[in-house]
Amino acid sequence: MLDKIAENDALTAPTQFIETGGRTLAYRSIGKGKPILLATRFRGTLDLWDPAFLNGLAEKGFRVITFDYSGLGLSTGTPSYNPLEMAADPRDLIQALGLKDVILLGWSIGGMAVQVALTLYPQEISHLVLLGSTPPGDLVKPAEQLFYDLAGKDVNDFEDVVALFFEPKSASSRAAASRSQARIEAREGDTSPAVPIDFARARIAGGPANPAFPAPPVMEMLKTTSVPILHIGGDHDIIFPVENWYALNGVLPTVTLVTYPSAGHGPQHQHPELTADIIASFVRNA
Repeated sequence: MLDKIAENDALTAPTQFIETGGRTLAYRSIGKGKPILLATRFRGTLDLWDPAFLNGLAEKGFRVITFDYSGLGLSTGTPSYNPLEMAADPRDLIQALGLKDVILLGWSIGGMAVQVALTLYPQEISHLVLLGSTPPGDLVKPAEQLFYDLAGKDVNDFEDVVALFFEPKSASSRAAASRSQARIEAREGDTSPAVPIDFARARIAGGPANPAFPAPPVMEMLKTTSVPILHIGGDHDIIFPVENWYALNGVLPTVTLVTYPSAGHGPQHQHPELTADIIASFVRNA
């Protein structure tokens, strides 16, 4: 059953639901055009994408689809932060919504999930876009302990948000964080519940790991795929440092790297319109 495409902007788009694979997935859809399906970050839900970024993608001619992972937010099923299991959600949404020629976008752990997706069902995917994510395998620069200290807190205040997703030392980055947070908090009603903190804490209980993403088949896919892949990151990402991508220069034939200065783990929230522009240009030309 095809869903009805919502033409609202990100702040007012209604949550929709679809039964697939024995559970109900909650999703929102804005815009029309080539579909781009967005897999969110650790502790992320439908409501934690910056509306300016989503609207920017829609204005560039994409159909923008966000969703809650199985068992989290407004979706039912069994929750998991194992990327091998998380990859089932975009697969089932692609099939249930009748999508073709899909761009998969993953932020943070969502970037791991969509790399697995490209490994498992490449025929469904035209482009891969990664935001603040990590390649599989051994890392030249591991995560900072600060991420684990902040990501496991019951509630994150504004200063935590700045440290997690922006660059605290930069006045312009802090100002961007304030604007982004205000946009995110502007949605009224029809919102997703937060990811349960006990479930989230269990995923990061061991602290920094190297590798963070031990998946040899995914690395082999990255080395051999013909699918264009774009990674956009900040130069000070405390969980997934961009240095780990640059260490693979010359090994990954289709990966393009874009890095923002004085930026952190949420590059699309610091530069929502620019990030939408870069993604649109990449998809047109890659």
